[in-house]
Amino acid sequence: MTGAGRGLGRDIAGLLADRGYRVMIIDLDEQTARAAAAEIGRGALWAVVDVRDSEQVGQARDRLVAETGGVDLWVNNAGVLLTGLAWEQSDDQRRLMLDVNALGSINGTVAAIEAMRGHGTGSPGGGGHIVNIVSLAGIAPVPGEAVYAASKHAVMGFSSSTAADLRLAGVRDIHISCICPDGIWTPMLFDKLEDPQAALSFSGVLLQPADVVRAVGKVLESPRPVTAVPARRGALARLGAVFPRLGTAVLPLMAARGRRKQRSLLRTRGASRP
Repeated sequence: MTGAGRGLGRDIAGLLADRGYRVMIIDLDEQTARAAAAEIGRGALWAVVDVRDSEQVGQARDRLVAETGGVDLWVNNAGVLLTGLAWEQSDDQRRLMLDVNALGSINGTVAAIEAMRGHGTGSPGGGGHIVNIVSLAGIAPVPGEAVYAASKHAVMGFSSSTAADLRLAGVRDIHISCICPDGIWTPMLFDKLEDPQAALSFSGVLLQPADVVRAVGKVLESPRPVTAVPARRGALARLGAVFPRLGTAVLPLMAARGRRKQRSLLRTRGASRP
């Protein structure tokens, strides 16, 4: 799985190992990937991969196939969040989010499908499950995070369209599930407490990584196209997407609530959890 060296990705990798999967930790940082694999044990593999590079992703996939005989499950978790107004962000910042979040998920999904259909090096095929960790930002607009939201909308559109393509091609044993969590108290948000552009990510009850890990565990047992975490916030996000004027009217109130939560967390900054 990608982005598995720390935080949420590391916790999901632990769940998979507990469920008997031979895990490959894929991360951009070698030390982080190596340490996570050693900590998980149970034959866990590791690979340094830039998910923006399809060749690197394919090489990691082929090594996994060679070591284990196939790919049953692939989790795309690598992601980057840079807040700010789109017209004030640099081209490099916009490209980084689009490339890592959207293209990275596309590269991982395509690599997994090739192996699951029997086209990976040495793979017998036989179906499988792809889990894309997305965000509620992939369902509804998020002020202050427009490019991030664009990258996550792209993952949602790609995932649902690719799932449909698989069915139309007669492939019924490969499933794609998207997990769309609200704000999670992980390193991605640790440095955003003084960032007003990130306020909406703090407007709900901040999730713990364990909340998302449980959601992943459920879709492993029963694949679902989209799972919002928590479900209530997912319903609000969908409502805002269906009725954009209503959603736009409510967003300032939600952002104000998020800023209050940021200030509260700053006052208790010494705590590791909100």
